[in-house]
Amino acid sequence: MQIGAIALGSSNPVIVQSMTKVPTTDIDRCVQQVEDLVRAGCKLVRIAVPRQADTAAFAQIVRQVGVPLIADIHFSPARALEAIEGGAAKIRLNPGNIKNRADILRIIDAAKLHHVAIRIGVNEASIRDLTQEAVPLAERVDLMLTEMQQYVRLFEDRGFDRIVLSAKTSDALRTIEVNRRITETFRYPIHLGLTHAGLPEDARIPSAVALGTLLAEGIGDTIRVSAAGDPVIETRMAVEILLALGLRPRCRPELIVCPTCGRTEIDVIRLAREVEKALDRIDKPCRIAVMGCVVNGPGEAADADFAICAARDKAYFYRHGQRIATVPEAEIVPRLLEALAAL
Repeated sequence: MQIGAIALGSSNPVIVQSMTKVPTTDIDRCVQQVEDLVRAGCKLVRIAVPRQADTAAFAQIVRQVGVPLIADIHFSPARALEAIEGGAAKIRLNPGNIKNRADILRIIDAAKLHHVAIRIGVNEASIRDLTQEAVPLAERVDLMLTEMQQYVRLFEDRGFDRIVLSAKTSDALRTIEVNRRITETFRYPIHLGLTHAGLPEDARIPSAVALGTLLAEGIGDTIRVSAAGDPVIETRMAVEILLALGLRPRCRPELIVCPTCGRTEIDVIRLAREVEKALDRIDKPCRIAVMGCVVNGPGEAADADFAICAARDKAYFYRHGQRIATVPEAEIVPRLLEALAAL
């Protein structure tokens, strides 16, 4: 499936997406945030359009950025139609929020006419009437899957197949389970996310567990790490998940640091921070290791392009597992930069 210039699904690379978090009607700030997200690694960006003024602004933003934009639709069929006509490459839609079947069909027909993809969303929080008793945890995945099947059937009966599926929950284990079930049931691209994941420091681990597990099983075509605050931070977390799984080529240095122990005779953390800062100047893929001793350091860092194995007042430099120099502590970072320039 093509979404703008982005090939999605099948054997194509997993795509990182995020969402702007400034008012859509503040066009300059919104454009700037889209550009920041693209630099951080996003290939798709979602923008909320709850009001008519937002869809009008969205149409202007589309013309100012070079990345496909997704319009985030909540309850209004009119907003969906306006966003499609305004240049959305994709819309995000929870059909359960639009009660009139005729309105859903109008949206499908407009998307088909304009070659716009639709992400069909099912959210754990929306699978029940809030006036009724809560759905037991054990039944929630089944209900989400049943709801998804109903929506997909509606779209297919209308002859529409530019579909991306997304089932969202705030629980890591249920996120894994429901997406496994979706993969077994459908053959459409899947968007992965752990919703309401929290502040960045709280979102990092559950998002990595849920998304990483699914991606390692070959499940997922686009991903978003949801974290409160700056969307660039959540984008970087998503990129790191892909890098850790070898699903995205590394284009900048990777820093490996030993966990330290009682053998260390140098401030490894301080040294690692200095190396990390120095690596900001390097724009090439390489693996750099900072190790705290010469006991396990050389072996553990053998697959690094360059390794520093620290001792008291000095460090041993290794390139691809071979010792090449002994360097005084004060010269470690400058000599490292010299060595990296020669890589």
